[in-house]
Amino acid sequence: MPEKKRQIVAIGGASFRAEPENLAADRYILGLTRKKHPSICFIPTASAEPADSIAMFYDAYTRLGAKPSVLRLFRRTPDLRTALLSQDAIYVGGGNTKSMLAVWREWGLDAVLREAWRKGIVLAGVSAGAICWFDRGVTDSWADRLMPLDGLGFLADTCCPHYDSEAERRPTVHDFVGRGIVPPVLALTDGAAAHFIGRRLHRIVTWMPTASGFTVRKRSGVVVESELPASRLPPLQPQ
Repeated sequence: MPEKKRQIVAIGGASFRAEPENLAADRYILGLTRKKHPSICFIPTASAEPADSIAMFYDAYTRLGAKPSVLRLFRRTPDLRTALLSQDAIYVGGGNTKSMLAVWREWGLDAVLREAWRKGIVLAGVSAGAICWFDRGVTDSWADRLMPLDGLGFLADTCCPHYDSEAERRPTVHDFVGRGIVPPVLALTDGAAAHFIGRRLHRIVTWMPTASGFTVRKRSGVVVESELPASRLPPLQPQ
Protein backbone atom coordinates (compact mmCIF):
# COMPACT_ATOMS: atom_id res chain seq x y z
CA MET A 1 0.00 0.00 0.00
CA PRO A 2 1.49 3.41 -0.95
CA GLU A 3 2.39 5.76 1.89
CA LYS A 4 -0.27 8.38 2.59
CA LYS A 5 0.53 12.02 1.89
CA ARG A 6 1.18 14.33 4.82
CA GLN A 7 -1.47 17.04 4.55
CA ILE A 8 -2.33 20.19 6.51
CA VAL A 9 -5.13 22.68 5.85
CA ALA A 10 -4.59 26.03 7.61
CA ILE A 11 -7.72 28.22 7.66
CA GLY A 12 -7.42 31.99 8.06
CA GLY A 13 -10.88 32.45 9.56
CA ALA A 14 -14.64 31.95 9.00
CA SER A 15 -14.99 28.35 10.11
CA PHE A 16 -18.03 26.17 10.79
CA ARG A 17 -18.59 28.23 13.96
CA ALA A 18 -18.57 31.61 12.22
CA GLU A 19 -20.25 30.39 9.02
CA PRO A 20 -22.40 27.38 9.99
CA GLU A 21 -24.24 27.39 6.65
CA ASN A 22 -21.05 27.69 4.58
CA LEU A 23 -19.25 24.39 5.02
CA ALA A 24 -17.30 24.32 1.75
CA ALA A 25 -13.96 24.29 3.58
CA ASP A 26 -15.11 21.52 5.90
CA ARG A 27 -16.21 19.44 2.92
CA TYR A 28 -12.79 20.08 1.33
CA ILE A 29 -10.99 18.81 4.46
CA LEU A 30 -13.09 15.65 4.57
CA GLY A 31 -12.52 15.07 0.85
CA LEU A 32 -8.79 14.84 1.42
CA THR A 33 -9.31 11.69 3.50
CA ARG A 34 -10.80 9.85 0.48
CA LYS A 35 -13.26 8.16 2.83
CA LYS A 36 -17.05 8.13 2.39
CA HIS A 37 -17.70 8.57 6.10
CA PRO A 38 -14.39 9.74 7.58
CA SER A 39 -13.73 10.03 11.29
CA ILE A 40 -12.63 13.49 12.42
CA CYS A 41 -11.63 14.63 15.90
CA PHE A 42 -12.07 18.20 17.14
CA ILE A 43 -9.46 19.63 19.52
CA PRO A 44 -10.92 22.82 21.09
CA THR A 45 -8.13 23.41 23.65
CA ALA A 46 -7.45 27.01 22.59
CA SER A 47 -10.95 28.14 23.58
CA ALA A 48 -11.09 26.00 26.75
CA GLU A 49 -13.48 23.47 25.20
CA PRO A 50 -16.74 25.49 25.10
CA ALA A 51 -19.89 23.40 24.82
CA ASP A 52 -21.40 25.53 22.05
CA SER A 53 -18.36 25.13 19.76
CA ILE A 54 -18.35 21.38 20.33
CA ALA A 55 -22.08 21.17 19.55
CA MET A 56 -21.62 23.20 16.35
CA PHE A 57 -18.73 20.96 15.28
CA TYR A 58 -20.83 17.83 15.77
CA ASP A 59 -23.74 19.36 13.87
CA ALA A 60 -21.62 20.57 10.93
CA TYR A 61 -19.61 17.41 10.44
CA THR A 62 -22.54 15.07 10.98
CA ARG A 63 -24.39 16.95 8.23
CA LEU A 64 -21.38 16.32 5.98
CA GLY A 65 -21.53 12.58 6.59
CA ALA A 66 -18.50 12.36 8.87
CA LYS A 67 -18.06 10.58 12.19
CA PRO A 68 -17.10 13.41 14.60
CA SER A 69 -15.55 13.17 18.04
CA VAL A 70 -13.87 15.57 20.46
CA LEU A 71 -10.64 15.43 22.45
CA ARG A 72 -10.91 17.16 25.83
CA LEU A 73 -7.87 18.03 27.92
CA PHE A 74 -9.67 19.86 30.74
CA ARG A 75 -11.61 16.82 31.92
CA ARG A 76 -10.31 13.30 32.39
CA THR A 77 -7.99 12.94 29.43
CA PRO A 78 -8.03 9.75 27.35
CA ASP A 79 -4.97 8.02 25.95
CA LEU A 80 -3.93 10.48 23.25
CA ARG A 81 -2.46 8.00 20.78
CA THR A 82 -5.56 5.82 20.98
CA ALA A 83 -7.87 8.81 20.54
CA LEU A 84 -6.05 10.41 17.61
CA LEU A 85 -4.09 7.87 15.60
CA SER A 86 -7.27 6.04 14.57
CA GLN A 87 -8.73 9.20 13.00
CA ASP A 88 -8.91 10.12 9.31
CA ALA A 89 -8.67 13.85 10.11
CA ILE A 90 -8.02 16.13 13.09
CA TYR A 91 -9.41 19.67 13.36
CA VAL A 92 -7.99 22.24 15.80
CA GLY A 93 -10.18 25.16 16.84
CA GLY A 94 -9.30 28.79 17.44
CA GLY A 95 -8.58 30.73 20.61
CA ASN A 96 -5.47 31.42 22.66
CA THR A 97 -2.56 29.84 20.77
CA LYS A 98 0.04 30.30 23.49
CA SER A 99 -2.10 28.66 26.17
CA MET A 100 -3.09 25.87 23.80
CA LEU A 101 0.51 24.99 22.94
CA ALA A 102 1.52 25.05 26.60
CA VAL A 103 -1.20 22.55 27.49
CA TRP A 104 -0.36 20.38 24.49
CA ARG A 105 3.32 20.23 25.39
CA GLU A 106 2.54 19.33 28.99
CA TRP A 107 0.46 16.38 27.79
CA GLY A 108 2.85 15.42 24.98
CA LEU A 109 0.12 16.07 22.41
CA ASP A 110 2.57 17.88 20.13
CA ALA A 111 4.46 14.60 19.61
CA VAL A 112 1.24 12.65 18.97
CA LEU A 113 0.12 15.20 16.37
CA ARG A 114 3.47 14.90 14.60
CA GLU A 115 2.99 11.13 14.56
CA ALA A 116 -0.51 11.59 13.14
CA TRP A 117 0.85 13.89 10.41
CA ARG A 118 3.56 11.42 9.47
CA LYS A 119 0.96 8.66 9.35
CA GLY A 120 -1.06 10.61 6.76
CA ILE A 121 -3.94 11.72 8.98
CA VAL A 122 -5.21 15.04 7.59
CA LEU A 123 -4.50 17.91 9.99
CA ALA A 124 -6.59 21.08 9.82
CA GLY A 125 -7.57 24.06 11.91
CA VAL A 126 -8.65 27.67 12.03
CA SER A 127 -6.85 30.70 13.50
CA ALA A 128 -4.88 29.22 16.43
CA GLY A 129 -5.52 25.88 14.76
CA ALA A 130 -3.86 27.20 11.60
CA ILE A 131 -0.77 28.95 12.94
CA CYS A 132 0.17 26.17 15.36
CA TRP A 133 1.58 24.01 12.54
CA PHE A 134 4.20 26.57 11.43
CA ASP A 135 7.64 27.53 12.70
CA ARG A 136 6.10 30.78 13.91
CA GLY A 137 2.73 32.49 14.06
CA VAL A 138 1.38 35.99 14.58
CA THR A 139 -1.04 35.67 17.48
CA ASP A 140 -3.39 37.79 19.60
CA SER A 141 -2.86 35.55 22.64
CA TRP A 142 -1.74 38.71 24.47
CA ALA A 143 -4.68 41.08 25.03
CA ASP A 144 -2.85 44.32 24.27
CA ARG A 145 -0.83 43.50 21.15
CA LEU A 146 -0.05 41.02 18.42
CA MET A 147 3.07 38.97 19.04
CA PRO A 148 5.17 36.36 17.25
CA LEU A 149 5.01 32.88 18.77
CA ASP A 150 6.93 29.69 18.09
CA GLY A 151 4.72 26.90 16.74
CA LEU A 152 5.14 23.16 16.25
CA GLY A 153 7.41 23.53 13.22
CA PHE A 154 5.67 21.03 10.94
CA LEU A 155 5.61 23.77 8.28
CA ALA A 156 8.25 26.40 7.53
CA ASP A 157 8.05 30.17 8.00
CA THR A 158 5.24 32.16 9.66
CA CYS A 159 1.44 32.17 9.41
CA CYS A 160 -0.97 35.01 10.18
CA PRO A 161 -4.76 34.45 10.11
CA HIS A 162 -7.56 37.06 9.98
CA TYR A 163 -5.44 39.21 7.68
CA ASP A 164 -8.40 41.27 6.45
CA SER A 165 -10.83 41.19 9.37
CA GLU A 166 -8.59 42.62 12.12
CA ALA A 167 -7.19 46.04 11.25
CA GLU A 168 -3.89 45.67 13.11
CA ARG A 169 -2.88 42.45 11.36
CA ARG A 170 -1.49 43.81 8.06
CA PRO A 171 0.62 46.67 9.50
CA THR A 172 1.95 44.42 12.27
CA VAL A 173 2.98 41.70 9.83
CA HIS A 174 4.74 44.27 7.62
CA ASP A 175 6.52 45.67 10.67
CA PHE A 176 7.64 42.24 11.90
CA VAL A 177 8.92 41.24 8.46
CA GLY A 178 10.62 44.60 7.92
CA ARG A 179 12.48 44.36 11.23
CA GLY A 180 13.40 40.71 10.70
CA ILE A 181 11.43 39.55 13.74
CA VAL A 182 9.75 36.74 11.77
CA PRO A 183 10.64 34.81 8.62
CA PRO A 184 8.42 35.26 5.53
CA VAL A 185 4.72 35.25 6.34
CA LEU A 186 1.82 33.38 4.78
CA ALA A 187 -1.11 35.70 5.51
CA LEU A 188 -4.63 34.31 5.17
CA THR A 189 -7.85 36.29 5.16
CA ASP A 190 -11.13 35.00 6.55
CA GLY A 191 -12.60 32.58 4.04
CA ALA A 192 -9.22 31.38 2.75
CA ALA A 193 -7.18 28.29 3.55
CA ALA A 194 -3.75 27.02 2.61
CA HIS A 195 -3.46 23.33 1.72
CA PHE A 196 0.00 21.86 2.23
CA ILE A 197 1.20 18.51 0.96
CA GLY A 198 4.31 17.60 2.88
CA ARG A 199 5.93 20.94 3.67
CA ARG A 200 5.08 22.48 0.31
CA LEU A 201 2.13 24.81 -0.32
CA HIS A 202 -0.13 22.94 -2.74
CA ARG A 203 -2.88 25.51 -3.23
CA ILE A 204 -4.91 28.31 -1.69
CA VAL A 205 -8.65 27.68 -1.58
CA THR A 206 -11.35 30.25 -0.84
CA TRP A 207 -15.09 30.16 -0.17
CA MET A 208 -15.84 33.86 0.38
CA PRO A 209 -15.86 36.45 -2.44
CA THR A 210 -13.01 38.67 -1.19
CA ALA A 211 -10.86 35.96 0.41
CA SER A 212 -7.17 35.65 -0.46
CA GLY A 213 -3.80 34.39 0.64
CA PHE A 214 -0.64 36.49 0.55
CA THR A 215 3.07 36.10 1.05
CA VAL A 216 4.86 38.91 2.86
CA ARG A 217 8.66 38.92 2.61
CA LYS A 218 11.58 41.30 2.56
CA ARG A 219 13.38 41.88 -0.73
CA SER A 220 16.31 44.27 -1.11
CA GLY A 221 15.37 45.90 2.19
CA VAL A 222 11.73 46.46 1.17
CA VAL A 223 8.67 44.58 2.49
CA VAL A 224 6.78 43.07 -0.45
CA GLU A 225 3.25 41.66 -0.22
CA SER A 226 2.18 39.35 -3.05
CA GLU A 227 -1.27 37.85 -3.55
CA LEU A 228 -1.27 34.13 -4.25
CA PRO A 229 -3.37 32.41 -6.93
CA ALA A 230 -6.45 30.81 -5.40
CA SER A 231 -9.11 28.27 -6.31
CA ARG A 232 -12.71 29.05 -5.34
CA LEU A 233 -14.48 26.13 -3.72
CA PRO A 234 -17.97 25.41 -5.04
CA PRO A 235 -20.78 26.21 -2.61
CA LEU A 236 -22.24 23.38 -0.60
CA GLN A 237 -25.59 22.36 -1.99
CA PRO A 238 -28.51 22.53 0.50
CA GLN A 239 -29.57 19.12 1.75
